[in-house]
Amino acid sequence: MSEYNASNIKVLKGLEAVRVRPGMYVGSTSVTGLNHLVYEVVDNSFDESLAGYCNEIIITFEDKDLMRVKDNGRGIPVDIHKDTKKSALETVLCELHAGGKFDKNSYKVSGGLHGVGVSVVNALSEFLEARVYRDGKIYFQRYEKGVPVSPVKQIGETKEQGTEILFKPDKQIFETTEFDFKIVKERLKELAFLNSGVRVKIINKIENTVDEYFYQYGLKDFLTYITEGDNIIGDKIFFHNVYNYKDEDFVVSVALAWTTGYAERVISFVNNIHTVDGGTHEIGFKKGISKAFDNYFEKNKIKEEIKGEDIREGLVSILYLKVANPEFEGQTKAKLGNSDFVTLVSNSIYKNLSKYLEENRDHAKMITEKVLQAAKAREAARKAKELIRRKGALEGTTLPGKLADCSSRDPTECELFVVEGDSAGGSCKMARNREIQAVLPLRGKILNVEKATLDKMLNSEAIRNLITAIGTSFGETFNINKLRYHKIIFLTDADVDGSHIQTLLLTLFYRYIKQLIDEGKIYIAQPPLYKLVDPISKQSKYFYNDKELEIFMGELKKQNIEVEKIHTQRYKGLGEMNADQLWETTVDPKQRVLKKIHIEDAIEADHLFSILMGEKVEPRKEFIMENAKEVKDLDI
Repeated sequence: MSEYNASNIKVLKGLEAVRVRPGMYVGSTSVTGLNHLVYEVVDNSFDESLAGYCNEIIITFEDKDLMRVKDNGRGIPVDIHKDTKKSALETVLCELHAGGKFDKNSYKVSGGLHGVGVSVVNALSEFLEARVYRDGKIYFQRYEKGVPVSPVKQIGETKEQGTEILFKPDKQIFETTEFDFKIVKERLKELAFLNSGVRVKIINKIENTVDEYFYQYGLKDFLTYITEGDNIIGDKIFFHNVYNYKDEDFVVSVALAWTTGYAERVISFVNNIHTVDGGTHEIGFKKGISKAFDNYFEKNKIKEEIKGEDIREGLVSILYLKVANPEFEGQTKAKLGNSDFVTLVSNSIYKNLSKYLEENRDHAKMITEKVLQAAKAREAARKAKELIRRKGALEGTTLPGKLADCSSRDPTECELFVVEGDSAGGSCKMARNREIQAVLPLRGKILNVEKATLDKMLNSEAIRNLITAIGTSFGETFNINKLRYHKIIFLTDADVDGSHIQTLLLTLFYRYIKQLIDEGKIYIAQPPLYKLVDPISKQSKYFYNDKELEIFMGELKKQNIEVEKIHTQRYKGLGEMNADQLWETTVDPKQRVLKKIHIEDAIEADHLFSILMGEKVEPRKEFIMENAKEVKDLDI
C-alpha cells in the first residue's frame, strides 16, 4: 500500500484551482466552455445595467481567439482594498469569490452571485488586459494566465466611464480557442431583449460586420421574435409586477401567447441568467396558470375535465425574474432552487391571468376553445397510447419488424442508423458491423410533428417504430435508462430531400425527446459527395464537400498532374454506393465523419423550428430569401 500523509495534500493558491479543473467553472474545455468566458465578462456589464449604471455594451471579435468587451458602467474600483492590500481591480481579477455582488448596496440584483466570473476568465486566458475609465482617468493592468505582470497604473485621462476587458483564451486549456461567433451573437441578442434600453453593439473584425441590438419594449419584442412563425390566438399578454419580499424588490415579468401549435414552450430567466433546466419559478408559473383557468372554468360553469398540459398546449411564454438572492444549482446556473419562489410566482401569475381573463372575455373564450380541443386530443392520444402499449409497442418489448437489430446488449457500444429509404437501408444492413450497429429504414418522409396533434403523431407507424426501437418512450414516461443505443445516427442522402428528412427527425426529437439531444446521443452521418481514383496511388478517394475536392485538385496541379482527365463521380444518393463503399465512407467508426447535434442556444433553435416547420408561410419565405446566399451546393 502506498503511503498517504500530509505531503500528499496539495494546496492550490489563488487561481490555480481554476486552471487545474476548468470544467468545474465554465462547464467544459470545448467551444461551449470557451464561449462561456465571453458570457462571464458580458454578464458583469449587464449587471451594471441592472443596477442602473450602463446603457451601452460593445463586444468586439478582434480575432478568432481575441475578444474585447467594453461598457459605460461605473468602472471597477481601483483604490486599495482594505483586506487584500491590493487594488480592488487586481483583487476582483485575481481572487475567487471577490466582487461587488456580495454587497447588496452595490448590486441589489445580479446574475454573478458566486463572485468567480471575471477571475475565472483571467485564470483561463493566455493574457488579459483590463482598462478602467473612472473619475476622469484611465487605469490599466495586464495579466498572464491569471498572474498580474504589471501594477495597476494610470495611463491617461478621459471623459468616459466604464470597464474594458481584452482577453485571449489559453490554448493549453481549451480544445479550441476560436469563439463560435454565431452562438455568442444569439446569446447577446437574448440579453438585449431582457435589458430594454441597453444598446448592444457587436463588431466582428474577422468578417468586417457590425450588428446592433436595441429593444425598447423588452419582453414584448422578445415574444414577437420567438413567435414569428406561429399563428397567435387572439392577443399577446404581458404582466409586470414589483413586490416586496424580505425588504427587497421581487420583480416578475411575463410575456405569453397561445398559438395554434401543439408544443408548449416556456423560456425562463433570473437576473439575465437563462435557466435552461427550469426550477422553482417555472413550477410556480405552471401552477399559477392552472389555478387561474380552474377559477375561470368554475366561475363560467364549464364542466369539462382539463389538466395543466391541456391549458399549456401551444402556449409560448417568457418568464423573467429579478430577485436579490437567487439560489442557483451549480456555477452554470441552469436551474433555480429557491423553494419559496414557487408560491410567490404562482400567486403573481394567478392574480394577473385571472384578472385578464375576466376583462377580456372574447380572448378568454378563444383560449378556452383551444384548451377544450387539447383535452379531447389528449384523451384520444391516451387511448392510442394504451392501444399501442397493449400491443407491446413503445415499451421495447416487441421491436418493429423493419429494425435489423445488433447482437450486443450493451447500449454504450450500440448504434442505431435511421436510414432514408428501403434501398439505402438494405445497403446499410449489408455494410454494418452486425454486433454493434442496428439499422431502421424509413419509408418516405415522416410526419411534421410541429403541425400535428399527439394522437396523430402516435398514429404514424414510422414514428412509432422509431420510438419503440430507441426504447426510452417519450413525454412523462421517458426513461433514459431504457435507451437501447447510445448513438442514434440519421443517415440520409446529401440532397434537399435528405436535408428535409433530417429536419423532420430533428423536429420530432426537439419537441418530444429533447433529452436525447441534451445528452449528446443524436448524430448526423456525413456520406461523401464525390469519389475519384487518385492518379498517384491509384486508390479510391472520397470527398465530403466541394472544398475538400478543390484542395485535393489544387495539390495535384502543383505536381503538374492534368486534372481535367480525372473522372469524378458525384453521388446523388446512398443507393449509388455498394455495401463496401458505404462501410468504408460512412459506417465504419474508424473512418466515418459524424456531426453531433447539440443545442447551445435553445431559444434560437426554437425560433428556427417554428419558422421552418410551423404554420406561417411568409416568415419561412423570408428566412429562405435571407439565407439563400449561404447555400454553397444545392441539388434540385
